[in-house]
Amino acid sequence: MESSGGRSWALGAPLALVAGGCICLAVPPWGWWPLALVGIALWIRVLEDRSAAARFGLSYLVGLAWFAPSTLWMWRLTAPGYVAAVFIGWAGLVGLVGVVSSGDQRRLVLLPASLVLLEWGLLHAPFGGVPLSELATTQAAGPLRPIATIGGVLLLGGAVASLGTALYLAVHGRWRPSGLILAAVVLTALLGAAWPLGEVDGTTRVAAVQGGGPQGTRFAEGDTGPVLERHLAASGTIEPGSVDLVVWPENVVNVEGRLEDHPYVDRLRREAARVQAPILVGVVEGVDQSEFVNYVVVVDPDGTITGRYDKERRVPFGEYVPLRRLFESIAAGQLPPRDQVPGAGTSAVPTPAGEVAVAISWEVFFSRRVREGVRAGGEFVANPTNGSSYWLTQIQSQQVAQSRLRATESGRWLVQAAPTGFSAIVDPRGELEQRSGISESVVLTATIERRSGTTPAQATGDLLPVSLALGAVGSFLTAELLRRRSATERARGATGRPGSSGSRWPT
Repeated sequence: MESSGGRSWALGAPLALVAGGCICLAVPPWGWWPLALVGIALWIRVLEDRSAAARFGLSYLVGLAWFAPSTLWMWRLTAPGYVAAVFIGWAGLVGLVGVVSSGDQRRLVLLPASLVLLEWGLLHAPFGGVPLSELATTQAAGPLRPIATIGGVLLLGGAVASLGTALYLAVHGRWRPSGLILAAVVLTALLGAAWPLGEVDGTTRVAAVQGGGPQGTRFAEGDTGPVLERHLAASGTIEPGSVDLVVWPENVVNVEGRLEDHPYVDRLRREAARVQAPILVGVVEGVDQSEFVNYVVVVDPDGTITGRYDKERRVPFGEYVPLRRLFESIAAGQLPPRDQVPGAGTSAVPTPAGEVAVAISWEVFFSRRVREGVRAGGEFVANPTNGSSYWLTQIQSQQVAQSRLRATESGRWLVQAAPTGFSAIVDPRGELEQRSGISESVVLTATIERRSGTTPAQATGDLLPVSLALGAVGSFLTAELLRRRSATERARGATGRPGSSGSRWPT
């Protein structure tokens, strides 16, 4: 009972923190994926026989321990944003999941379903979506990853939560339902691992260039010239004619005004001519004192510049400030001075080496951005990114995990290029073929397959997991409404209806 007061809360609060801490430690860079199942099982235990207020408070602590350490990198980006996101946003939303999940047996279904719907919501809002430290990310290096081929990250996250439920049931000796859940998850994973990935249309020899240099520097701290020089030097190790496509990171080239009017463009053209291969390069152009654009272009060996794609999904408080007037009144000195102009159009970029589905940096955290490029004909995926300004290596590790999940969902090879790490080559099953170190100067080269065809996750997006979650929540809501209606009718029958012979109202 709640009234047995402090002891119940005193035991529940530490357990809630341990539950959230287990989920957190399953997220990269730690990546101890089995702990996610333990965390969910402990969370289910914490909610048992609790009131709605207690479920909110204890689940809030779960969210705090889950998100506060795993998103600590945000502190250097925007300290006020970190505090608001963790203590109001994520922890508060996880608290609401605890309320919705109930304190009785219904939580065994409602908790996994509610988590799927929560993560679907975070893929779209606030500010266009903030999908960080997702349950699926905990499994990027684990045996459950093939589930993403069938239903994407939301189905994978739901599977993690369901296995946590199975663990809870097993600990309490309820072997039959636990075994059924385990069997369903394992079969889905096996189906994903065996799913055919379509036709191979050819191969491309690709090079991902990482120039190296210090980690943790910000754009405003120095000239961008040294960054370009480091990448030209790294590209200089590529033998002419040895590759079909060179991928450079996001915003390695930073200019004021048009790239075509800047001397940097001539150096890019000379390098493309030297390696005898097109270079997919990230460019930032300053438009004026308040705006800039962030895009990739293809510089061909003959000097032509084609295939421009402007980044659409911007980093809130990193590349633009939502509700700028409001936030400038609170933390003007800690906000970026200019906003990126969002791009439009398809993210499929044609190159002589094949059609490339491009997801620039943060965009790789969104399944729908890669789906768009692949549906438009992308035969493999490129993720030019820049994590050099971020504190720690948390976000870089989580981005590699996201790249593995995008490859698994789409059934495409993925090439990630970052200026100071991590750069990576990922195969269509999500296996990490190569990964660079932080700050090193290196060129990752690989012969990758250009593929057509699709996967269930690529074809249907979030439809399957969201439908399952809504169906589960809807069935319980319907059952509850029917139960209450039945109870009301029984009560009326016992007291007599107005106007009947047993009515207590005067006639």
